[in-house]
Amino acid sequence: MTSLFEPATFGKIALRNRLVMAPMTRNRALPCGGATELMAEYYAQRASAGLIITEGVQPSQVGQGFLNTPGLHHPEQVKSWRAVTDAVHAAGGSIVVQLMHSGRIGHPSLYESAHQSVAPSAVAAAGQTFTPEGPKDYPVPRELTLDEIAETVRDFANAARNAIDAGFDGVQVHAGNGFLLHQFLAENTNHRTDAYGGSVANRIRFTVEVTEAVAAAIGNERTSVRVSPGNTYNDIAEGDTDALYAALVPALPELAFLEVCEMVTRPVTRAVRDLWKGSLVVNPHATPASFPASPQTALEVLDEGLADAVSLGALFLANPDLPARVQAGGPFNQADESTFYGGDHRGYTDYPVLGR
Repeated sequence: MTSLFEPATFGKIALRNRLVMAPMTRNRALPCGGATELMAEYYAQRASAGLIITEGVQPSQVGQGFLNTPGLHHPEQVKSWRAVTDAVHAAGGSIVVQLMHSGRIGHPSLYESAHQSVAPSAVAAAGQTFTPEGPKDYPVPRELTLDEIAETVRDFANAARNAIDAGFDGVQVHAGNGFLLHQFLAENTNHRTDAYGGSVANRIRFTVEVTEAVAAAIGNERTSVRVSPGNTYNDIAEGDTDALYAALVPALPELAFLEVCEMVTRPVTRAVRDLWKGSLVVNPHATPASFPASPQTALEVLDEGLADAVSLGALFLANPDLPARVQAGGPFNQADESTFYGGDHRGYTDYPVLGR
């Protein structure tokens, strides 16, 4: 039986325990996409996690989808992140950056560049985003050309190199939660008729290419991927979840670890566990009643042998010293659910005017 407090090594990433801090958007970056002192303090406070996975970080300007989110595509952004990684390492922690291209999720009024969102196809997301002027409908995105797809792959690889230059221990490619890579995977957002659309084999192509490019840039042993099978967040309908991940998981290159964000899809998680021969991290939500995940949920996942480590979001948000509290049997602060937005508990507490 694996203990939550056994150390582990995933590729070249050292974990002091098996409790991973899940990625949660915080909207604390500068308008230019730079990391701040507040971000360094926030992550250093949680350095007792076995591993920290950062909030989603855009690999290019066009990849930004939310207000005041950070990037890793400009030298000044790289420099600003060094204060964060130095603070976490000084506190004895390990930290990987999640690279997240938002794709069609966003609005021109949210960022200085006022860029039009891009996607596999010109299909707008249902719903609204919160802007400084109030709620606005998601606009119709522009369909990426083949040249732009290749450029986006390069953007991810360049951002990964920047991450290592900034002192991160590794990189996670975000391929879930309704953002760009997930949009390529899903039937309702990918209407392409070229090599990136139609069949399952074509729809997984972009995610595989991005992952391979990142691994080639920084090494497989520092690369990871996050998927969220069956997740409908951001108006996603995969259409054929079982077939999709049965094809995607074996097609991925060797990685430091793969993370599965469950959305009441435990059978799919077990199928991924059977298919994936490397280290697996699970963000466990087997039933609607398991939101947010608890320490007991984490123990059950490890006891079953379903995962090699467990990622938790809300509990780390409310309990910066979560590993110590778990060892002591509590008490646990409960995160205010009004600070969550969407199924992955992406917190927006710093900008209450947004209504998140």
